[in-house]
Amino acid sequence: MSTFRTHTISVTTGSTETVADLTADCEAYLREVADGGDGLLNVFVPHATAGIAILETGAGSDTDLLSALRDLLPADDRWRHRHGSPGHGRDHVLPAFVPPHATIPVIGGGMALGTWQSVCLVDTNRDNPERQVRLSFLG
Repeated sequence: MSTFRTHTISVTTGSTETVADLTADCEAYLREVADGGDGLLNVFVPHATAGIAILETGAGSDTDLLSALRDLLPADDRWRHRHGSPGHGRDHVLPAFVPPHATIPVIGGGMALGTWQSVCLVDTNRDNPERQVRLSFLG
């Protein structure tokens, strides 16, 4: 019989564009709920201006992602969605490019990520420094 468990974590992203590595949080959660078993971990950010990405961190890829998003979605006055800081409308387009969720296979209680892969929260919204991320395990 499969079980479903879920938990919410708080992440402070601050007032700058951020790629926050959630891998350790995901691993800690799985130690509590997976009991060494197999299943699926879903990571979901219930915010209209943030996303979840799986990418390499610490070698420049996280900075490169933010740079690419700045090029693709400039923080200027072209956006129809205009509340918040200048260019905030682009933050509402972000989830179309960096989805608000990721599902990761769990094998033997651990995430089946590649060697250099990390689970990250991507937040370009400087107006909302506190985020909630829901971790859900089905196993």
